[in-house]
Amino acid sequence: MKTDTHCCITGCNMYGKSNNSRVSPHQELPLHELEKRHPGVTAAIASTFCEAAAICLQRHHSAPANISIKHNHELIATANWEEPNEPTLRAWANEIDTTEAGAYGLALAAVEVSDGLVAYARAETCTGADYYLGEAGADLDDLENSHRLEVSGISLADEAKINERLRRKVAQAKAGSSNLPAIAAVVGFSNKTVLMADVGEP
Repeated sequence: MKTDTHCCITGCNMYGKSNNSRVSPHQELPLHELEKRHPGVTAAIASTFCEAAAICLQRHHSAPANISIKHNHELIATANWEEPNEPTLRAWANEIDTTEAGAYGLALAAVEVSDGLVAYARAETCTGADYYLGEAGADLDDLENSHRLEVSGISLADEAKINERLRRKVAQAKAGSSNLPAIAAVVGFSNKTVLMADVGEP
């Protein structure tokens, strides 16, 4: 996981070129209560992701906001959040930590609506990823049929930096010790975009 508090996002699959220009109808972004749908996320962790995502989005926008999710085609999902109060802002005063945690939350919600995948476990060190994903309701105790998810969060930047970050995330996933296929996701908060690319088997 890498964050950058001076970057942003645009594009679709790897290097910003869409495989399909179709835009799906709007729907809600399921950012809240991730633990109810993602077996690999506890209620406590889900709460921190949600709090952090709210702060990251509030830096640049007011709720609700339409988030562009780009993975093979574009999907628009509406994110809702409560404006963070002063105690919450003080608790999340480290901008890098906040961007990282917020990106996890937004990426998990995005891959859920775009691909129907949920987090089953946190990935081990050196696997080239942050989470193991699988279809909702699947039996993935051994994770052999799962996908990896590698996440990066960016608060403010331009398209070139976003595409470069995505290239690096794809390379990181390929270089990991795991041979499972992966999805790289870059979350850009200022322009309300989640850009994803398929990595495939190393």
